[in-house]
Amino acid sequence: MAPKSSSYQISALPVTVMAHLLVVAIFTLVLVWLLHFRHGLAFKSDNKQKIFNIHPLLMVSFILLMGEAVMAYKSVLATRKIQKIVHLVLHLLALVAGVLGVYAVFKFHHEIRAPDMYTLHSWLGISTIALFGLQWLLGFFSFVFPGAQSFRRAGYLPWHIFGGMVIFFMAILTAETGLVQRFIFLGLRRSQEALIVNFTGLLILLFAIAVGLTGVLPRAY
Repeated sequence: MAPKSSSYQISALPVTVMAHLLVVAIFTLVLVWLLHFRHGLAFKSDNKQKIFNIHPLLMVSFILLMGEAVMAYKSVLATRKIQKIVHLVLHLLALVAGVLGVYAVFKFHHEIRAPDMYTLHSWLGISTIALFGLQWLLGFFSFVFPGAQSFRRAGYLPWHIFGGMVIFFMAILTAETGLVQRFIFLGLRRSQEALIVNFTGLLILLFAIAVGLTGVLPRAY
């Protein structure tokens, strides 16, 4: 019987590089979609579609920043303290983007007098943002300030990692359901816009896989 492999025989470095390239590709596709096909972006406009467009832009940014924060301990070639700061700041930026993204969609619904919170996408989204905010606060008070005792931090760390990955994949699921919902609402079929929306969804899935794989692969030496 062949011996079991003790590792994946690859470091996290090439996977993180691929993930960074996916970040650029995803953000570019979303900008092309919203600026070229969906009339642009604005927090205040007579064209209410521009207000809505803030939502997908910021929520995709939320996912990309969160993924980069998860990978920080593998992709940032620096001391553990610097990696920790990058991880914390990227998550904070993700939280800000997520909160503003949720605000934008509520503002859009309010201005067109549409109901809120009636789809699976919206339920998943608000749950993800709420859990992410709670996760960030627990992590900040446990690991940064004032900081828990070392044995308590050691006990909480596995749950912090597990909770973070669960919330990240909840965000991915929310994004995918949102794209499907938007695809159907706009009545897209075989068109350039449909291709952009579908490719965005596929690349977001690949990004999630890359981030998850980074979590189990060893750092580059």
